[in-house]
Formats: sequence, C-alpha cells, structure tokens
Amino acid sequence: MKCRGLIVGTLAIASLVTGAAVAQQKSPKLSAQAARGRYLMQIAGCNDCHTPGYTASGGRVAEHLWLTGDQLGWRGPWGTTYASNLRLLVKDLSANQFVKFARSQFRPPMPWFNLRAMTDRDLTAIYAYLKHLGPACQPAPQYVPADQTPAGPVVQFTTPPK
Repeated sequence: MKCRGLIVGTLAIASLVTGAAVAQQKSPKLSAQAARGRYLMQIAGCNDCHTPGYTASGGRVAEHLWLTGDQLGWRGPWGTTYASNLRLLVKDLSANQFVKFARSQFRPPMPWFNLRAMTDRDLTAIYAYLKHLGPACQPAPQYVPADQTPAGPVVQFTTPPK
C-alpha cells in the first residue's frame, strides 16, 4: 500500500510540474527590457486612458486587457480624440519607427511632451512591452473634428476664459 501511495503521489507531482511547464510556455516570461517597459507604462499613467475601466477600477483590470484603447472620447476645441489601442499601433512598427512616432505631437489631452522627455531606451522598452502583450481587441474610434458630434460618451473640456 505504501508503494501505491508513493506512485500516486509521484504521478500527481509530475502532473503539476508538467502543467506548470505548459503554462509557462503559453505566457512567456517578460524580458528585462519588456519588464522595464511595463514599469514605465504604469508610472507614466498610460493605462489611465489607454485601458478601458482602469482608472475607475483603481487599476484592477486584467493585464491581458491593458493598453487596448478606449471608447471614451476627449472633446474640446480641437475636436474629439480617443486613447488609441497601443497594442494594435505597434503591430506593424519596428522599434525605430515607434520611437519616431512617439516623438510626434499628438492632439490633447495626450501628454505628448512626456513622451518627448523619455529617452530612446525608455521608448524602446515600452515598445518591447507592447510587443510582448501582442495585438488585441479593436481599434479605438477615429478622431472627430470639432464641428462634428461624436457618437459615444465624452469628457467635455471647456475653453478657458480669456
């Protein structure tokens, strides 16, 4: 009986180890560069706008849904902008193309000046993290000019008094 228990126990442990190995294969470990990119995305507040429900939930959104864009519009004198799906954005870009893109000026309320302050190393790390996550979900809505009304919910900015 002792031998049978030992065999059953050994098989159970072997099954757990095999299951863990398969799970590791399904979700590859972050490289050091991608881990830095994940950290930078978190402290820079990228999820606040680019992950649906992130701010309202106090950051309790599953990581596989991070950075997939949002349907909430940001409307002001410039028109209505939407936080893009960054994971789809990088799908067909090289790291150098992403760095060049990140150096662009974007419509409000995107804090493009913060991206410009980042080093190429920082931006490349962010790119590595986005590539690690892989493409997911659908694109965010397109920009709506100021003279048109957006279809969905918006945060309305007012024009400051002169």
